[in-house]
Amino acid sequence: MKVLLVKDLKKVGKRGEIIDVSDGYGANYVIPQGYGKFLNEAALKEYKDNVAAEKATEEKNKEDAINFAKKLDVIELVYEAKAGKSGVMIGSISTKHIAQKLKDEYEYTIDKRKFIDKFPVNAFGYTKLRIELYKGVVGIINVKVIEKKDGK
Repeated sequence: MKVLLVKDLKKVGKRGEIIDVSDGYGANYVIPQGYGKFLNEAALKEYKDNVAAEKATEEKNKEDAINFAKKLDVIELVYEAKAGKSGVMIGSISTKHIAQKLKDEYEYTIDKRKFIDKFPVNAFGYTKLRIELYKGVVGIINVKVIEKKDGK
């Protein structure tokens, strides 16, 4: 029996492959469990249409991520932090704080785990942090930390 796999099946084949299985295995396991479809013209056409739709969706998502990366490039997040006696910054700004500020001020939701540079910002001045927005698409966020002036 020839079967078109619609999902990966361990030790048998990968999605999209046409495999030859015994009639009992195909009719009693592969097809009922949703791993494959009996190979005919309709199943092949449906599979090709699904692959084309997935590719179009992926292209659109990548294009959206590229546009979002361009928006992030012009954003500068400004933080104030206290300085110690030696002029060194006290504390640090984590990726969680940066993601929260982006959400609060610009309504952009970014997962803190998507940051490529996972180190906290712990120095005054400018820091550029990279974020992986999509496969192969990296955005850059500019973070500026200034010294907090006491009103004394």
